[in-house]
Amino acid sequence: MTAGTTGLGAGRYLVSGRRPDAVITSVHELTTHDGATVRGVLATVPGARTVVCLMHPRQDLTHHPLVPLLLQTGVAVWTQQSRSPNNDLTLVHEQTLLDVAAGMVFLREQGFETVATLGHSGGGTLYAFYHEQAGLPPGQRIATTPGGRPIALAEAAMPVPDGAVFLAPHPGQGRLLLGCIDPSVADESDPLSVVPELDPFDPANGFAEPPASSSYAPEFLERYRAAQRDRVARIDAVAREHLARTGAARTAFKTGGRAADRRRSLAPKIITVFRTDADPRTVDLSLDPSDRPYGSLFGRRPDLIDYGQVGFGRLSTPEAWLSTWSGLSTNADFVRCAPGVTAPTLFVELTGDQAAFPADSRRMVDALGAADLTSTAVRGLHFGGAVADGEPTGNELAAAEIAGWLADRCELAPPD
Repeated sequence: MTAGTTGLGAGRYLVSGRRPDAVITSVHELTTHDGATVRGVLATVPGARTVVCLMHPRQDLTHHPLVPLLLQTGVAVWTQQSRSPNNDLTLVHEQTLLDVAAGMVFLREQGFETVATLGHSGGGTLYAFYHEQAGLPPGQRIATTPGGRPIALAEAAMPVPDGAVFLAPHPGQGRLLLGCIDPSVADESDPLSVVPELDPFDPANGFAEPPASSSYAPEFLERYRAAQRDRVARIDAVAREHLARTGAARTAFKTGGRAADRRRSLAPKIITVFRTDADPRTVDLSLDPSDRPYGSLFGRRPDLIDYGQVGFGRLSTPEAWLSTWSGLSTNADFVRCAPGVTAPTLFVELTGDQAAFPADSRRMVDALGAADLTSTAVRGLHFGGAVADGEPTGNELAAAEIAGWLADRCELAPPD
């Protein structure tokens, strides 16, 4: 899919290459340390001693367009789901680390000599978080989620991978949302409410009708970014207030055994977050310039999409909000986790990325802890499409970089 394709979600679904004829594919169900069931697909070629793992905290990557390209290089590919694929309503990143760990244990048991993670987009921060926690002594791992739930990382087997590849990683789902949440929402119960002086789609503040690029003044952007943090902090407070109430109800139930207290402890609160496609960089291309086209990951009209149903972090439980979508509370922050990524590392930036901008990528690379660190950039959009018609796709260019990096560090099976 090329940059000329329009429509909601344009560029997400890309044609894959051909898998080698000798590929053997098997499906595996695994049980995590805390008893959840996760599923993974292992595709391997004869003689493969290296396996590359793809995973995303909330998406099924079984048919990721890199899979056939990687298989063609002579490696096996493991694509794994989390415990709730394609549904992030209850996504708690600390739990998802236990999902990753189950896959790592399984792959070690298969006898692969080299296990390398490949984190694309949100998978990048997930794997950075895993590398960081797996590399710590068990007693130093995170013991509770941001919402206060105990998490058994200290007791779980968490094999450390042998290598890390990051392809167009964004700074983390919370950081991503912090950059694109609309701070001009005046009333959290009214999706149309607007604080005019913060409205990013008001010409008075610098917005231009698309496809013309907008132009925001530094003073507006400073107020805008501060207001984004303020809005996230307010939602954090709502989430923590609810968790405090349900926690008090659980305590009361344990003391008195009343069914009413048990009901209060179980009653869910679903946080609805309106308008989350409002990053000024998507409509003002002079901000942190790159090869990216006008528009966001969701399409070419953020000024309209922002008011629609799609967007990041739109629905979540309080615990999932704090763990995943709050840029102020989450542990799954790439820059925070990156010093703990010490395995040999390849970082591939896509120059037309609409989720990780050049300054984001520089911060992420600078924070990585690997002594053996390679950073490169290829032309491509966030999901691996081509920047312009007739060019190779970003996935094809990235696959070539990954293949060369792997060939320098591990033994690859001969081509089919």
